[in-house]
Amino acid sequence: MSYFVGLDVSLRTVALCVVDADGDIIVERMLDCEVEAIDDYLRKSGEPIAKLGFEAGVISQMLFHGLQALGYDVVCLEARQVSAALSANHTL
Repeated sequence: MSYFVGLDVSLRTVALCVVDADGDIIVERMLDCEVEAIDDYLRKSGEPIAKLGFEAGVISQMLFHGLQALGYDVVCLEARQVSAALSANHTL
C-alpha cells in the first residue's frame, strides 16, 4: 500500500501527517523543520511514500529541493489554487 504525507510547515516545526490510499490517518507528528529530520522519520517508518505535499511558504523552496534530492515525489501547493480547485470540485 502507498502512503501520502502532508506537511504543515512553520519556521521551526513541521506537523507531519501520513495517510493511506483510503485516506485513513496513519500517524501525526511534530518534527523540526529540517529536511534531515523529515527524511529520518520517514525512512525509519519504512512505509513506501507515494507523494509528499505542503503549502508554499517562506522555506518551501528549501524543503522542496532538499526532499526532492532525496528521492521523494514532492508537490508544493499554493493556497489560493488549492482553495479554487477544491471549490470547483465541490460543485461537481
